Amino acid sequence: MSNIVRWGLISTANINDALIGPIKAAGRSELVGIASRDQAKAEAYAAEKGIPNAYGSYEAMLADPNIDAVYISLPNSLHCEWAVAAAEAGKHVLCEKPLVVSMEEFDQVEAAALANGVTVFEAFMYLHHPQTLAAQKLIADGRLGQVQLVQAWFNFYLPAERTTNIRLRPDVTGGCLWDVGVYPNSLAVTMAHPARPQSIFSSQIVGESGVDVAIRGQFVFEGGAVGQVSSSFRTPFREGAYVVGDEAILHIPEPWKPGVKGVDSVMTLTNRDGSTEQIVTPAVDPYLCEVEAMEACILDGADPVVPLSRSRLFLQCVLAQYESAATGRAVNL
Repeated sequence: MSNIVRWGLISTANINDALIGPIKAAGRSELVGIASRDQAKAEAYAAEKGIPNAYGSYEAMLADPNIDAVYISLPNSLHCEWAVAAAEAGKHVLCEKPLVVSMEEFDQVEAAALANGVTVFEAFMYLHHPQTLAAQKLIADGRLGQVQLVQAWFNFYLPAERTTNIRLRPDVTGGCLWDVGVYPNSLAVTMAHPARPQSIFSSQIVGESGVDVAIRGQFVFEGGAVGQVSSSFRTPFREGAYVVGDEAILHIPEPWKPGVKGVDSVMTLTNRDGSTEQIVTPAVDPYLCEVEAMEACILDGADPVVPLSRSRLFLQCVLAQYESAATGRAVNL
């Protein structure tokens, strides 16, 4: 087996810029191709980004034996189709979140991954970052005591008049929960682990285009812990998280993109006696962390940091939030 993962990008979406540098910087990766539905567009993109090969269709890239893994940055509504196609072509898949938008789609992707012996995982870059892993270790080591509450939010302002923005388009499964809301959703589930959510209640604000522009949810976990999550396109930028235990409180001021700007990440642990401790994580790009995680899966046989079993639970919680917001009732998982 080669000691290098040869990557292809499926689509020319802007989010690719977050991955191109890390793939090129990773020690065991090589960026070899970009695929678009238009050959000329693919060639122009390849020239601009310094990518050797351009493909005028997604199928052409998947047929190339010189591609080992693909990053899928297509609109949400196309993730399932191309994740399945990539798996069936024997390619490993890093798929932008959300991995899929229904349980039926999830079953298709999972079945394709298992049948073809490939790694498929959801691109929650922050879950691969040392800061998040340090927070999980603090909880596992009992530093917070019994976790009682997880609060997390990710909001920014997206003007209503930007109706062509993919985040506001219902035809491609837009909406703030699918876009930024999946982050607090996944963090609440991750920090409460191994307790699983038992019920979810949420409310939403539906925008002019028909998609949710704000949604807030409350999770009740086994053992009684509560998760409170918030996402919105209709407030100034706001991010952060708290994990509250009976021994200490952990504040994570920058949970989603720690290290992206080359600055160390700092969490604060406040103990019951009022003393505080800063937990500093040296700057590292979270997107590089997920690229290296894919390298470890493919080349070393490591387990994914975000296994499909965890992504299934993330999806169940998102769907429960939407169901609760639509019906006005709590949803039992």
